[in-house]
Amino acid sequence: MPLSPDVLTGLRSDAVAQLPEIVALRRALHRTPEIGLDLPATQRLVLDAIGALDLEVHTGRGLSSVVAVLRGGRPGPAVLLRGDMDALPVTEDSGEPFASERDGVMHTCGHDLHVAGLVGAARLLAARREEMAGDVVLMFQPGEEGDHGARLMIEEGVLDAAGSRVVAAYGLHVVSSLVPAGLVMSRAGTMLAAADSAVVTVHGRGGHGSMPHLAADPVPVAAEIVLALQAMVTRQFDVFDPVVVTVGRIVAGTTNNVIPSIAVLEATVRTFSEATHAVLPERLTRLAEGIAAAHGLTATVEYERGYPVTSNTAAEVDRAAGLVRDMFGEQAYTTAQQPLSGAEDFSYVLQQVPGVYLGLGATPVGEDPASAAYNHSAQARFAEESLAVGPAVLAALALDRLAEGASERMAEGA
Repeated sequence: MPLSPDVLTGLRSDAVAQLPEIVALRRALHRTPEIGLDLPATQRLVLDAIGALDLEVHTGRGLSSVVAVLRGGRPGPAVLLRGDMDALPVTEDSGEPFASERDGVMHTCGHDLHVAGLVGAARLLAARREEMAGDVVLMFQPGEEGDHGARLMIEEGVLDAAGSRVVAAYGLHVVSSLVPAGLVMSRAGTMLAAADSAVVTVHGRGGHGSMPHLAADPVPVAAEIVLALQAMVTRQFDVFDPVVVTVGRIVAGTTNNVIPSIAVLEATVRTFSEATHAVLPERLTRLAEGIAAAHGLTATVEYERGYPVTSNTAAEVDRAAGLVRDMFGEQAYTTAQQPLSGAEDFSYVLQQVPGVYLGLGATPVGEDPASAAYNHSAQARFAEESLAVGPAVLAALALDRLAEGASERMAEGA
């Protein structure tokens, strides 16, 4: 049974009413950002913010995570809501009056809004717990920025924290440009890319720059590999299942007249399907080794798996789209026409259970989304008005899925 208009209207109005407190929490988080898996100050702010909500709270063993279970008034399944907590090693230049107080660390990806938004969703749900047929797991996660925090929390049992495996999981990410504040977007299937990295080392033999025939120069071989990687992308993979290989760093030599013994390439690799993700390491390695061998040199490849493809469940995307439109109007939701090439470790959660990952516009009001500073920029700023939207959407998703579970139980009983 879908949520009634009265329930959705109540969520929307209560989200607006709590906005000042949620904004204050966001600003406190923004002033004291932390990086990685160890976020003690952030964890403390979260624990204080949810302390009065009568939750079953657990902290991580190997990381500064917080898992809180909100028990509903009636039996039912469990769903999960997630907010990531870590910042980035960036020196803030946003001009905000609540800018980071820690040199070289900034919440430039909006995770401070994610944490505050999840607290807001928890408060909305706690006020409605007696009507809930089931439980909600609140996943406050460190280490999204490359540290695989979601995977570690899964290993520590977050998906089973309520006593049974969650039946669905929901998360969102704010964006400081591209779309207007408050606009929600998603798509069925691939929402975000998988992100891997590769280090290719070409091994040659050093010598004098004036007599390259007496050496085995790795530099032109490395250059050939860079170009061949682009040909590989266009000739070995379907254009409708794209691959992005960007060599962001090349290191070789010490001066202009010395042929070095090695040249090193470092690349990021983005794929948009698990099938392509699976074969990339072998093909990239084969190409690098083969080109080096053709010139009488050798190459070694260190290929590191990053985050998997973030793939949304079609039915959960439909649920989110319907709820957003019912709460905020038809224009409040848009379907992303193509995946984004960023990556997310919420992908680990969506590999285990159905769910949806949403984008939430947070372009500062009055700024052009096309030119506003994007996430990860030192100048990134976020519309705090989006904190009246995100918590309401997350809470609605949880309530709607639990209501569906209650309907399923009744049907089985009948």
